[in-house]
Amino acid sequence: MWNADATTSNSILNNYRIAAILRSPAYSPNHIGADAQILMAVCARLRKRGREVAVYSEPELQNGDVGENIVLSMCRDRRSIEILRQMEDSGALIVNSPYGIENCKRGIMAPLLTQAGVGYVDSITVETDRLVTDVIANAGMSRCWVKRADFHSMHKEDITFARDPREAQRVLQEYFLRDIRSAVIERHIDGNLVKFYGVRSTDFFHYYYPAGADAKGENLPPVYNFSTDELKQNAARAADVLGIDIYGGDCIVAPTGQITIINFNDWPSFSTCSDEAAPAIASVILSKIKQKFNVRRKNRQ
Repeated sequence: MWNADATTSNSILNNYRIAAILRSPAYSPNHIGADAQILMAVCARLRKRGREVAVYSEPELQNGDVGENIVLSMCRDRRSIEILRQMEDSGALIVNSPYGIENCKRGIMAPLLTQAGVGYVDSITVETDRLVTDVIANAGMSRCWVKRADFHSMHKEDITFARDPREAQRVLQEYFLRDIRSAVIERHIDGNLVKFYGVRSTDFFHYYYPAGADAKGENLPPVYNFSTDELKQNAARAADVLGIDIYGGDCIVAPTGQITIINFNDWPSFSTCSDEAAPAIASVILSKIKQKFNVRRKNRQ
């Protein structure tokens, strides 16, 4: 285990122990294998660099089995996030930060990104036990998406398309019966869906069209032209605002080329680019460890 009070630099820094925590299957709908694959690929990269890495499950974290001061976390469970927050507050290095993970809940994320001027979709947050058809109509959302605001998506119904305010109201009632107390109503935007992945403080950035690949897996030409630099900059800005180092998301490219982010996730699966993403993720983790070690050493002096 890495010792924050160590006085030797290279010898200690080369022998710290890292914990990597797999995401619980309940929070990996249709992505269990892909989520595990990217974390294990990062662990392999770190081991090649001479680092010792132990892999844990979320239940093992909750049972108190994780004692390392450096944690790679794909956790989403509320109890896991609270444990990681306590660890970070006590001086541990957690990637992604549990505070950043909390910021990716839609009810928190939407106002943060909007207030920061990031190109995020128009949205309103509502309580699921209220009548809000007039609110939706007055916002000009004839077609919209209803998404749970209180937590990360766990079921496909947690993100539902509504053709009009009445249908959105019915979805809200279903959420209420499922004990989901708040939801985000987002404006529907016509255009191309584009998925993206990035690693903060690195040059790595990847995007693709999920509905536009041929049999060889190669992307077809885009329907609408857009600035890839603008997308990369918007995504990087969102990561800064939310405090997320390893991220992914979705955006809509309108016929005019306008880019609107509609979703942002902490530590996604990187399913189409895991081989390229793993070294970038490992690199930023090693950089953050070295930075934190040096800062603590300076503070000690």
